[in-house]
Amino acid sequence: MSVFRPFWMIIILLFPVSAIFAEEENKADWEDIWVCVGAETSFYSTAYPAIGGSLSFGYGSGLSLGVKLSLLFNDENIDTLELSFLLRLYLSGIDEHSGPYLQLLGGPVFFNRDGLKIPSDYGIISVGFCFGWRFIFYDNFFVEPSIRTGFPYIFGVSVSSGVRF
Repeated sequence: MSVFRPFWMIIILLFPVSAIFAEEENKADWEDIWVCVGAETSFYSTAYPAIGGSLSFGYGSGLSLGVKLSLLFNDENIDTLELSFLLRLYLSGIDEHSGPYLQLLGGPVFFNRDGLKIPSDYGIISVGFCFGWRFIFYDNFFVEPSIRTGFPYIFGVSVSSGVRF
C-alpha cells in the first residue's frame, strides 16, 4: 500500500497543473486585457480644436472597465489633461472583444495656459459617450476609430491602436 501512495500523491499534485495548462490553451474563455495609444482631437470650443494623444488600459470581454489618459494642445496655448475612467459595452455580445462598442467616459479634466503645471489653472469634471469600432488583426493587435460627445467638450474624434493579451 505504501508503494501506491507516492503515485497518488503525484497524480493529485499534477491534476491542478494540467487544468491550468488546459485553461491556457482555451483563450476564448479568458477576459480581455488591452493597452492602446491613440491620436485624437476634441473640440472644447468651436474656434480652436485641441489635438493630442492618449494612452488607454482596459480589462474585460463584453463589458470592459478601464482608464484613459489624454494630453491635448490647441492654438490658444491651452493644454488639456484628461483622466477618464471608462465603461465599455461591446454590442456584438457579452463574450466579445471586437466590433462596435458604446463607451461611457468620466473623470477630471485639467486646463493650463502656457504649459503643464501643478496645480492647474482650471479643472472640471468631464462626462461623455463614445461610439467606436474595434478591428482585430493577427488575433492580438487592433485598431479603433471612435467618435465622442460630452461635457465640457462638444465632440471628439480619435484613432487608437494597441495590443490585447
